[in-house]
Amino acid sequence: MAPGWMQILLVAVVAILLFGGRGRISSIMGDMAKGIGAFRKGLKDDEKPSGKDDLLNITPKKDETKSSS
Repeated sequence: MAPGWMQILLVAVVAILLFGGRGRISSIMGDMAKGIGAFRKGLKDDEKPSGKDDLLNITPKKDETKSSS
C-alpha cells in the first residue's frame, strides 16, 4: 500500500522537529566523523612497537646442580 499525503506530511514534520533544519543533519554527521577519526587514532596509538628493553625474560633456568647421564 502506498503512503498517503497525510503520512508523508507526518514524517516530514517529525523529521523537521528532530533535526531542526538549517544544516543540523550535516553537523551531526560531522560530529560522527570526528568521533570515528578519534577512535581510529586511539587504535593506532595502542599498537606502538615495543623495544627489547620492555621485554621481560620469564623462561625458567635449568637446574645445573643435577648431572645428566
